[in-house]
Amino acid sequence: MSTQADHLPARLWWLLGALTLAWGFNWTAMKLALAEVPPWLFRSLCLGLGSGVLFLVLRLGGQRIPLPRGQWLRLWVLAFFNITGWNILVAFGLTMIPSGRASILAYTMPALAIPLSIWLLGERLTVAKAIGLALGLGGLALLIGEGYAAIGAAPLGTLLVLGAAASWALGAVLQKKYPIAMPAGPYTAWIMLLGGVPIFIGAALLEDTRALAHIGIGAFFGTVYNVLIAFAFAYWAWIKLATSVSVTVFSLSILIIPVVAVLGGMLFLGERPSAAEFAALGLVLASLATVVTPRRGAAK
Repeated sequence: MSTQADHLPARLWWLLGALTLAWGFNWTAMKLALAEVPPWLFRSLCLGLGSGVLFLVLRLGGQRIPLPRGQWLRLWVLAFFNITGWNILVAFGLTMIPSGRASILAYTMPALAIPLSIWLLGERLTVAKAIGLALGLGGLALLIGEGYAAIGAAPLGTLLVLGAAASWALGAVLQKKYPIAMPAGPYTAWIMLLGGVPIFIGAALLEDTRALAHIGIGAFFGTVYNVLIAFAFAYWAWIKLATSVSVTVFSLSILIIPVVAVLGGMLFLGERPSAAEFAALGLVLASLATVVTPRRGAAK
């Protein structure tokens, strides 16, 4: 395994920015799509078409797409936690609670991933990382506290999204502990396809594809956005980041995403910001600074 950076290198800042916007606004897009497209069918489209687009782009770019010989079991396990569990639990949870709140709950992932990385990977929790974790989770706690009554009104939706966060946290750590010997692009395409298999089966057994014939422009846009941006591009960006830095650095870096999701809810769904949301933004940005700024001597 390659040496993992202990901070987010400047060469990856653009990738984090692109991933933040892609996944941040995707919570609004998912909310629009799931208002009319059933969850199993929606996720089947996202994973089936998204992986297909990525495979096609890789082939057109002249990149080889190796078969994961000798790594199938490992790939299936990583696909289940990172793709299957996360995607289907979020999809159902998002039909029950607002998009902004769902994104906040989903990005409690670092609270689980960082302890797991210390236990299973032996990562060190430095003072800077501990401060970053405290700041980031403090920001999320402000938002959760403000919406506590709304979250309590839909306990099943809350539990589903928290389950998705746990699935992603375990998948991210296992991805580090048991890496796949192939480049980020093919690996991303394979886990999207394999992780989608249980969802494809669920859609075939439980849902009617004729529901797609009557969707409106909002649901259509939300689905297309997911296929092209949130899956074909953003999942590749996530793998690239997650395999380039430690689990702790990656987990803290993505805490900015739910802030963008809340802003997306304001812009497109008519939600209004509060003092707590502005305070949370400040805390999350401070948290991000702890992993973007390298420690003295890190370059050496």
